Amino acid sequence: MDSTTNGKPDTVLITGGTDGLGRATAILFASEGYRVFAAGRNAEKRAALEQLAEEKSLPLETVDLDVTSDDSASRAIAEIERRAGPVSVLVNNAGIAIAAVMEEVSVDDLRKQFETNVFGAVRMTQRVLPAMRARRRGHIINMSSVAGRVSNPLFGPYSGSKHALEAISDAQRMEVAPFGIRVVLIEPGFIPTNINRAAAELSSQYMNHAAASPYARAYLSVLKMVQKRVASSKTTPEDCARVILRAVRSPNPRARYTVTREAQITIAMRWLLSDRRMDKMTMRMLGMNGDASNALSPESIQTQLDQLGRPRR
Repeated sequence: MDSTTNGKPDTVLITGGTDGLGRATAILFASEGYRVFAAGRNAEKRAALEQLAEEKSLPLETVDLDVTSDDSASRAIAEIERRAGPVSVLVNNAGIAIAAVMEEVSVDDLRKQFETNVFGAVRMTQRVLPAMRARRRGHIINMSSVAGRVSNPLFGPYSGSKHALEAISDAQRMEVAPFGIRVVLIEPGFIPTNINRAAAELSSQYMNHAAASPYARAYLSVLKMVQKRVASSKTTPEDCARVILRAVRSPNPRARYTVTREAQITIAMRWLLSDRRMDKMTMRMLGMNGDASNALSPESIQTQLDQLGRPRR
């Protein structure tokens, strides 16, 4: 897809567009000539992004949007259509991450996880599809994750939401294809953004009690793994944004685009190995193989969690 139609810039809506991957994507698309609306709930972040756009003379505006609210979604789409016309590209980027073992995660938190990552994406997609169908063109870009293909301990809530998004995208890709609309999944691995800090805050009630949990070793092992992978990642939000742009511009985009080498390797291993072998390899890598009764003492777990910078009450 070119950045213009009949001489008019294509309109792009990016949810969660004022921070992290969304912000990088908004800036890149605007710099390439698209009319961009970066949506978010934080007024300060919206103002900072609009100031940057003004300084760089970018066709980038922001809009207030809570993807978990029907009314907010309807208002945002109406405002965008009033300012710039129908949305040509929707990037469903808004998302949260809650880390907890499935026995301990509250149903309210699980509902919150799915409300943003799954229902929010469906809500926004339903609002832009009628105009896309009428024009017989458009792109729906759903931000999934390597966690949408491979699930690890503590990632049950997050992976569950991303697995759901993947299944929904697979079905919808075929549903809307006759109307000239493309549905694409983007599957990043670990990329350092503020979502990591936000995830720590959303998961703090579980981490605060991790030392006393029967799953203490799992909490400690996964926290170590996440911090190590984030610290070693060389992929930037801008790298991910370029992949999204390539998918939108491709005349025949792939169903999935994997971002980061780690994600590519993980997905390849998932394809090559049986469930049993994959489980064993993952648990051995995390140091979770063996009887849980051989776990470290709560005091030792507590000390290591503190050293890793776990949020304290």
